[in-house]
Amino acid sequence: MIRMLSVLLGLALTVGGQTYQLDSARSSASFTARHMMVTNVTGRLSNVTGTIVYDPKDLAKSSVTATIDATTINTNEDKRDRHLKGPDFLDIAKFPTMSFISTRVYLDAGLTKVDGNLTIHGVTKPVTLTLSRISPEVKVEAGQVLRGATATTKISRQAFALRYNKLIETGGVVVGDEILITLELESVRQPG
Repeated sequence: MIRMLSVLLGLALTVGGQTYQLDSARSSASFTARHMMVTNVTGRLSNVTGTIVYDPKDLAKSSVTATIDATTINTNEDKRDRHLKGPDFLDIAKFPTMSFISTRVYLDAGLTKVDGNLTIHGVTKPVTLTLSRISPEVKVEAGQVLRGATATTKISRQAFALRYNKLIETGGVVVGDEILITLELESVRQPG
């Protein structure tokens, strides 16, 4: 999971033949998991870095590389965050980052999709990101040109060797297997 976040942080998007660097101060990754079979718990990771090369005229020339800092995990509960950072889950002492490296960018039913390899907790698996939003470029007062995107995917945490769980008295488990990941990305166009 750490490796996956590392890849996601290094995400790169090139739009219109342009290369963009992710703004780590304004980009984030969040996740949602089922808790106790009754509710969803959401957490957030920051310090997402990466590069996007995006060519809307020829998506095959587009690419993304990203890295996410797993040590920044925050679910608004210190005890749970310490557990998630420990050996039962992310084991940030061994795997401090997650990463994503694209292998293909394409249109599918009108949506931009990005296939790639996600690495979390030292395990790499293929995933597909679905972009629900790619903003137009916006020029800001400082002269920078910005572009944003929102991407989602679902993974099995057990597929990434995040197998910790406990049975609950009424049946079911403490933590669900399916994890929804959402990336909110802001990037800065690079010269050239």
